[in-house]
Amino acid sequence: MRIAISSDHGGNNLRREIMQLLGELNISYEDFGPQSADSVDYPDYAKPVTEGVASGEFDKGILICGTGIGMSIAANKIKGIRCALVHDLFSAKATRCHNDSNVLAMGERVIGPGLAREIAKVWLETDFEGGRHTRRVEKIAELEQ
Repeated sequence: MRIAISSDHGGNNLRREIMQLLGELNISYEDFGPQSADSVDYPDYAKPVTEGVASGEFDKGILICGTGIGMSIAANKIKGIRCALVHDLFSAKATRCHNDSNVLAMGERVIGPGLAREIAKVWLETDFEGGRHTRRVEKIAELEQ
């Protein structure tokens, strides 16, 4: 599995925490996040992750900002991306099982590092169930223009 990860300035600390988790899990990743605490625009940092996932260069992506909202909105503008904003374990599992989400968004100002690590781990380790959910995911793709 190959992961693309990024954040804006509001998600720098949590991004580093999730990169540490990826290393512990021996998951390959590429960091597209800012290297300073200076204010940046989250769409600029969502773009390389989502384009990389949509093109197949990466299997999945993780995006982090202050709330996760801006990143998830920006991510879902890219054709082929199903980004889920997640702040609990049930949603992390459900969005993989039922929606085949390929990008995870989280908010550093909303959840702590311990929960974020658990969410990311569950999300990364949960497979898409397929079956009746495949039809629904296909209908989502039909909505893309």
